[in-house]
Amino acid sequence: MKNTPLLKLKNVSKFYYNKGVVASGFSKVSLEFNLGEFAVITGESGSGKSTLLNVLSGLDSYEEGEMYINGKETSHYSEEDFENYRKTYIGNIFQSFNLVGSYTVYQNIELVLLLNGYNKSSIKTKIIELIKKVDLYKYRNTKVSRLSGGQKQRVAIARALAKETPIIIADEPTGNLDSKSAKSVIKLLSEIAKDKLVVIVTHNYDQVEEYATRKIEMHDGKVREDIDLKAYKSKEPELKEYNNITFFNKIRIGIRNTFNIVPKFVLTFIVFLFVVVAFLGEYSGFRQAEYEEKKGGYSDYFQNIDDKRIVIKKKDKSYFTDTDYESIKKIENIDYIVKDDAILDTEYLVVSGNYNFYGNIAGNNKITKVDKGRLPKEDNEIVIQGPKYDYYLGQMANEILDSSFELQTIFDTKIKDNLKVVGIIYNDDYSGYIHKFYVADAILKEIRTSTNEQYSKMIVTINDKKYEIGQYDAYMRITPNKAVQKGEAIMSYDLNYLCKYDWCGNSVIKVDVENLYYKDSKELKVTYLYTKYTFKNLLEGVYDEYNPRIYISEEDYNDLYNKEPYQSSIFVKDVKKIYDAQKALNSKGYSTLVIKDTLNNEAAEVLKVINIFKIILTTVLFVVLFFIAYFVIRLIQKSKNVYYSTVRILGGSKRVIRDFISIELLTDFNMAFLITVFFVILNKNNIIKSNFISDITSYLTLKDFIIIYIILTVMSYFISLRYARKLFKSSAMKTYNEEV
Repeated sequence: MKNTPLLKLKNVSKFYYNKGVVASGFSKVSLEFNLGEFAVITGESGSGKSTLLNVLSGLDSYEEGEMYINGKETSHYSEEDFENYRKTYIGNIFQSFNLVGSYTVYQNIELVLLLNGYNKSSIKTKIIELIKKVDLYKYRNTKVSRLSGGQKQRVAIARALAKETPIIIADEPTGNLDSKSAKSVIKLLSEIAKDKLVVIVTHNYDQVEEYATRKIEMHDGKVREDIDLKAYKSKEPELKEYNNITFFNKIRIGIRNTFNIVPKFVLTFIVFLFVVVAFLGEYSGFRQAEYEEKKGGYSDYFQNIDDKRIVIKKKDKSYFTDTDYESIKKIENIDYIVKDDAILDTEYLVVSGNYNFYGNIAGNNKITKVDKGRLPKEDNEIVIQGPKYDYYLGQMANEILDSSFELQTIFDTKIKDNLKVVGIIYNDDYSGYIHKFYVADAILKEIRTSTNEQYSKMIVTINDKKYEIGQYDAYMRITPNKAVQKGEAIMSYDLNYLCKYDWCGNSVIKVDVENLYYKDSKELKVTYLYTKYTFKNLLEGVYDEYNPRIYISEEDYNDLYNKEPYQSSIFVKDVKKIYDAQKALNSKGYSTLVIKDTLNNEAAEVLKVINIFKIILTTVLFVVLFFIAYFVIRLIQKSKNVYYSTVRILGGSKRVIRDFISIELLTDFNMAFLITVFFVILNKNNIIKSNFISDITSYLTLKDFIIIYIILTVMSYFISLRYARKLFKSSAMKTYNEEV
């Protein structure tokens, strides 16, 4: 019984179309090929022999007739079907070798096996045996680009044998070889033909005549002669089942391709580095615009809205100690600490007979220079900071310096007198003429008492009745006075109606103070009752005719209000690293509040517009960078089209090649991104100092870097898809021929 032909052509024709002109590759060809044959196709140049070979290989399509593979029709085959055909049936040997010049001999043979689903560890012995078979063992680790023509052709034969396919197709395998190398190659092919179908195209029939079992002569696209020369043994082909390349082998080959041609890697890396830096710069610009808009916000609770400020308190609500402050100072990026936090959000007056300055206590942070006058030396010396265009600070500066002032609350309560302004600091911000007052620690302690009083609730109990004294109440107010002894109180005669029998003498009153952080109380004995006429004999100060008060000793008053700080503020040096400082404070057991995160922003609509522009311009930049990167990378990688065409010829599928390209470009991109991040980290930690890096990354957070990474990863992947799609517009052989 006659075996089914391994390959059969029945009236097959191949045409080429070029600018409306139809040319015939070959026409109405009918041939059969069987296992064991060594068939030689000859003919003059242009006779269609190479075109016929490409159709037999599945490297090119046909337009007419039918080709049968092991009895099965192929006219309905898709590109994927022909990929499977090449993988299962065909081992190609080309005149131009179609080897990967940047791979070693071993790697070229390994490539075809990995494409067919073998594991890297299981094929080493087989590859070495094949290399020995073609007498190239000592060149196994030599790059193919350094071999002679004969040696390259032997590598191509070893690669074809590695697939263990039933068909070997060779196109002018001796065309670029000397006579000695040519004879060696033909002899090797004849030995292979004993259990395979070998089809050779050659223009030099004399070289193969000794081994040929069949001669086919082409002329003008037709078969002019088909002669059987020798008997051969035919049998049914044993087809090997191949798997798809493994995921890890894809990764391995993709990464190998990234680095095996160093100049191309460097150029592609530079392209992606440009893309990364351009995108970081654009994204950072929008973040900066958002940040500047947010800085213009306001707070319903805090007057000092410095973007470098963090409010801190202890989670157990206990007061701060010197040990706490020393620990906080050791945290990186801490500039200074304002222990008495409330003073930053409380208004004060610095007044004299002719001048009134309204503003906030700046705290006890150390100032290093002033614009007018000198730095303070004594506890009663202060510095005022105000707008440059303040008339009094500017035009009257010399009169203000060394003048005597009094520090008051905005309710005219005196805190400290005999203060001397010794220095003036100007700022460029108009700020509505809000000033800052720099005072010594000793004065801060007195301010602390006043501030605690302002933010505390006071309950006075007289004759078992409780009276809440409001923050702004002067009537019945508890007031310190130097003339009163500790544990005693002197009340206004006008308050007698509060006591039993309308007489408060020798009675005991209780004063309770409570605020967010602490409670305290005092029981005081009323020793005297003052009137308008006895005030000067009993007390110091000025008699208040309309607001009867209860005077207590300064010591008792300080016990109630002069407490250690329960809430403080720290100011950072670099606002861009403020969240690092916040994280460090949290780790030490403090509750924290970054002031800039609490602001209400009237520019919300502006931020919406910025976000819309960000989306639009980011999209535009994405598209522009995509096409710039794509066209430049396409030019850089152009010579690699030969490599990818070779992989297609060897049976690599469209998906495999696309994945190779994606892995290669994503590796390049990740290298560029990681190098950029590496230098950003070095710059952030002051290991290197680069204003350029600071400018393009200052306003970016970790979240921003993640978003940018995702966007650019998508871009890189799209570039690889577009590049791969370009490669598959034509057949494998046409793409290869266009590139070489």
